[in-house]
Amino acid sequence: MSWEDNIRKVVPYVPGEQPKCGNVIKLNTNECPYPPSPEVRKCLAGMNYESFRLYPDTEATELRDALSEYYKVPKDQIFVGVGSDDVLSMSFLTFFNGKKPILFPDITYSFYDVWASLYRIPYTMIPLGSDFRINKNDYDIPCGGVVIPNPNAPTGELEPVSFFEDIVRSHPDEVVIVDEAYIDFGGESALPLIEKYDNLLVVQTFSKSRAMAGMRIGYAFGSRKLIRCLEDVKFSFNSYTMNMPSILTGAAAVKDDSYFRETCAKIVKTRAYAKKRLEGLGFTCTDSRANFLFVTHKSVPAKKIFEELKKKNIFVRYFDKPRINNYLRITVGTDEQTDRLLEALQTILG
Repeated sequence: MSWEDNIRKVVPYVPGEQPKCGNVIKLNTNECPYPPSPEVRKCLAGMNYESFRLYPDTEATELRDALSEYYKVPKDQIFVGVGSDDVLSMSFLTFFNGKKPILFPDITYSFYDVWASLYRIPYTMIPLGSDFRINKNDYDIPCGGVVIPNPNAPTGELEPVSFFEDIVRSHPDEVVIVDEAYIDFGGESALPLIEKYDNLLVVQTFSKSRAMAGMRIGYAFGSRKLIRCLEDVKFSFNSYTMNMPSILTGAAAVKDDSYFRETCAKIVKTRAYAKKRLEGLGFTCTDSRANFLFVTHKSVPAKKIFEELKKKNIFVRYFDKPRINNYLRITVGTDEQTDRLLEALQTILG
């Protein structure tokens, strides 16, 4: 027997391309096209670098206090981690340890099946409808838990809060996770439901609407019991997941609500403009309520468009997967970036 026989074998998640060259239009990983709040810059400028010799606050107190004040949720019902990826991964590890399969859509965030495989969690992928919508009745079956993003990715389709309440209500003995990475671009959060259901976890991130993908800050809301269980697993894994700059700058960003709302409004406005122009070029778009558009062209294959855009240093996301291999996911950029994208598409489409 070789040492290789004892290695855990997984098929890893493949992140969106991070181009190293300059002068690119990067519309492939759903980052915010605008900088973080000016309060973040002030925070960084005033940071005492000598304090980096110390371990960070294991409780991330300043960040959790800011989130607690902003969302009006008690601090002991808030969990923070290194991006929503970390929070979700920790949640899979914590809550899904039964023998029944967990449920999530077949077209969704690509990390879900990776985590399930990594942690040896049985899972069933529930097919979306032909319109890329989630049918909540499909989830009314015995399971070990449910994970649904809202809006979904990469489709951008949004469901109402009542949709998730029905799912949570039908699974009182399982944890239900609502992944709300894109909720700030036109959706209503399921957050109020955590007061009614102790088995609901709502996960959000700083990477999109708060323009802090590079700082890696994610957070979750849930009952005290859920959060305590998450923290037990976290402290069994790594007590210092949040670094000092992330804690402090994250708190600063949360406190600047006017900048946050202004940024979201600009993205929503550009999304509507881009959608209308793309439809004029022969694209069909889903009803995205995220900071991206999910599109397919009436005659030109998505892969060809993807490759031609890349030659022009414009990066969008192409998924070579069943049912969506003729679609592109295009992050909403600035108005200037959007116009350059549209000009390039006009040339490619002829």
